[in-house]
Amino acid sequence: QVQLVESGGGLVQAGGSLRLSCAASGRSFSSYTMGWFRQAPGKEREFVTAISGSGRTTYYRDSVKGRFTISRDNAKNTVYLQMNSLKPEDTAVYYCAADSLAGVRSFPQSHLDFWGQGTLVTVSS
Repeated sequence: QVQLVESGGGLVQAGGSLRLSCAASGRSFSSYTMGWFRQAPGKEREFVTAISGSGRTTYYRDSVKGRFTISRDNAKNTVYLQMNSLKPEDTAVYYCAADSLAGVRSFPQSHLDFWGQGTLVTVSS
């Protein structure tokens, strides 16, 4: 069993930056592909980015490419999401997820092993 706890959300002005963290408990963290999803008010949850267990491979949705960076520290059992040049449309609850089988390009939220509780990011205009 893996427990995921997100942190780092908050209120930021447009153009600003935030770094989200997702700390994982349990063993074999490096064997899990990790990813971030988000759910804006009144919208469905959507994929944001994912990173392979080794950290060598990443994948992003088009709207965050060049602004967001996912990384991981397997020694600390933590995955990060650095968000720069934030826009009001980035406002959402951000969720961390883990899966032992999924790849970074196929990270279907309906089949993932573990989820965090989410952290709210609000970007003001």
